[in-house]
Order: sequence, then C-alpha cells, then structure tokens
Amino acid sequence: MFEKLFKLRQHRTDVKTEIMAGLTTFMTMAYILAVNPNILSATGMDPTAVLLATCLASFIGTMCMALMANLPFALSAGMGLNAYFAYTVVLTNGYSWQTALMAVFIEGVVFVFLSITNVREAIFNCIPLTIKRAVSVGIGLFICFIGLQNSGLSTDSATLVSLINFRESFHTAGICALLALIGTLVMAVLYIKKVPGSILIGIFGTWALGIICELTGLYKPDDEAFFTLIPSFKMTDFSKLGETFGACFDADLGDTGIFSFIVVIFSFLFVDLFDTIGTLIGVSSKAGMLDDNGKLPAIKPALMADAVATSAGAVLGTSTTTTFVESASGVGAGGRTGLTSLTTAALFLLSMFLAPIFIAIPSFATAPALILVGFLMFSSISDLKFTEDNYTQVIPAYLCIIAMPLFYSISEGIALGVISYVVINLACGKRKDINPLMYVLAVLFVLKYVFL
Repeated sequence: MFEKLFKLRQHRTDVKTEIMAGLTTFMTMAYILAVNPNILSATGMDPTAVLLATCLASFIGTMCMALMANLPFALSAGMGLNAYFAYTVVLTNGYSWQTALMAVFIEGVVFVFLSITNVREAIFNCIPLTIKRAVSVGIGLFICFIGLQNSGLSTDSATLVSLINFRESFHTAGICALLALIGTLVMAVLYIKKVPGSILIGIFGTWALGIICELTGLYKPDDEAFFTLIPSFKMTDFSKLGETFGACFDADLGDTGIFSFIVVIFSFLFVDLFDTIGTLIGVSSKAGMLDDNGKLPAIKPALMADAVATSAGAVLGTSTTTTFVESASGVGAGGRTGLTSLTTAALFLLSMFLAPIFIAIPSFATAPALILVGFLMFSSISDLKFTEDNYTQVIPAYLCIIAMPLFYSISEGIALGVISYVVINLACGKRKDINPLMYVLAVLFVLKYVFL
C-alpha cells in the first residue's frame, strides 16, 4: 500500500527509513506544542485551546503535504509569525485576537487563489539556482543558530551573543547547555558511523541524560524558566478547543479601520509567502528534489497544502501554519516521500492525547538535531562557484546566506538576495541573467521596507 501511494522504490527509500525520518521531524518540531500556546496566550487566548488547535492544524497541513504533494515536509504554527500575531498585531496595534485570526484566515484564502493561478509557483521558479542553493546554506546556519539558542549555549551579551558561562547557574542553564553539547557530539559520531536513526537516538539520549541529571540532583527545576524533565501523564481538556474554534468569524475591526486591517493581512501574507518558499527551496535543494532547472516538480500541491493549512489553522484557533524548516531534520534522516510527513502528521494527532509527555521534551534535547542538520544543509555551499567571472551570482548568494541567521529570518535573507541580485546584475550589464519576475519581486521587497 505504501509503495503504491508514495512510490518508495522510485525515491530510493523504504518504509522503515521514512517512518524514522517522520519521527525525527516530529521530535525536532515538538517544541512548538509548548512555545505556541505560551506566545499566543499573551493575547488572552486559552493555552490549552491553542495547543489543541496547533496539533490539529499541524495534522491537517502535514497530511495534505503527504497526500497531495508526496513530499517529506511538515507544517505547524510558524515561529516569528506567532510572535508577530501576539506582540505586534494584538498587544501593540490593539486588535483583538479574534480579528488577528480573521487576518490569518483571509491570508490563507488569498494563498489558495495564488496557488491555483500559479503565481506562487512562478515566484519559486523565477529565483536563480545560485540563490536557491544559497537559501539552503542560509537555512542551515539559521537552524544551527536556533539550536545554539535553544540549547542555551548561545546567550545574550554586550556583544549581542556569546558562549554561556557553564559555572554560572550550573544546575539549570549550565547543565542544560552542557548536555546539549554532549548530545551534539554523540549525535555527530553516530551519524558519521551511519547508525540508523542517529538523529532520533541523539534526541532521546540527550533527554534521558537530562532525566538522570534531575534524579541525581545535578539538574534542579525552578518552575519558572526551567521545568521538570519527567513527563506528566494527565490528559488534556479537549473541551477547551471550543473557546477558539470559529472565533475568527467573530472579528470586530472597531476603530482600527479597513486599511490598517489590509496592511496586517499583507504583512502575514508577505512573511508567510517567502518563509514557505525559502523553506521549500532550501530543504528540497538539500534532498536533491530539484530538477536540472532548479524547479521542484511537486511545488504546486506543496504550496496548496500550506495555504489550506493556514486557513484551517485560523478557524481552529492558531496563527499562520507554514512549512517548517525543521523538516530538514527528517530529510537528513533519509526522508524522501510523503510517508515521512504522514508519520509526522499522525504524531501531531497523537500528541493531542499525550501532549504533556511531548511538551516535556526539553529544547536542549532537540537542539543537537538542529545543529547537525544545519551542518548537512551548509554543505550545499560547495555547489557555489566563488570565481571572479561568477561574482554577480555568488555575491547576492553570500548576502542571502549571512542575512538569514543575522536577521533571524528566512524571508529577510531571500529579500536581500533578490534585491542585490537584480541591482548587481543590472549594474554589471547582465540583464539577460535576470528573469522579468525578479524585477517585480525586487520592487515589492523594497516597497515592503518602505511601508511596512
């Protein structure tokens, strides 16, 4: 059945590899089940309702990706977009969370239209191959940086970031960072030795070490920033979902005005569009799924799955649902078909019943996976030719790469890459290397910085 549905032999994979990859993707994404309710509850939304909505939206979107596109990508509430939803749209601009959900719903509907009319596909295909490869490298650095932060190894300082002082707060932040470092080294060794499921083993192994440290007193939860690593087995209150389900249709613009509301919709639209495209480009490039022209054959159904998930998530009660860059961890574990995403989708559905257990997986345990996968994606830099006759191609690629981790945004990296590509190639008399649609994208990016 799986062979007929997902064409496993054609993609040179098997059921065991795909299921292991799906488990790996889920484990690196499971943090969203704790983070998203925490962020959105700042708006007054019930955290349990947000948790359930996140699980269901992730299930719907990832299942659509599996059955419609046969790709190993998973979807959930997008990081960055959820912060924009809570802290900018609601807490700063004064919209109700119901109105913010309505903006997300409309964004999803617009995305469905753009996907049907091939606009999103055209945008994907017009981006030069060098920029696509650069996106893969940039995402590698970006998720590595996220892993360093989640582990606690990278901390705020006078120089913006620095290495943690392990002796300071050793029984909380210090020991967590140390365990993440140990987990990264163990995971790297297992991967080099080609141990099946090395990334997943590393995640569980790091978590297990953390539990041992808690039981022996090396790790001491403070119930404020550092919680117990031992999972709870209480069930979730499913009735809470009723507090957010369909609430997007109760939106009231009040004194904010229709124009301001349209700006909010466009902001969601713009960031989601290029975060999704960037993730698809980067992960597909690393997985060898792009054809000789740098195109992803299944791009249209993949974008449609993303659009459907966004609208469904808004109705359920969560911020924009988008393709997750952590899908790269599943690809790194060998995932190549929709069976990987089907596995991840099933785990998101299961997590509704066992949410307290999954939430107990600490970020320092999944951080090593992000760091290692970051290395795997960074290796695509060898495909870029840093020769003088190719500078008009690789300098924009370089700017795209460094922008993603330093600006903490995939879409900002793409923006800088597109704008610099058009400007540099125009100035150097290489108009023939610029797809006409690239001019449109460059202008839109510039206008974004001017007006948003």
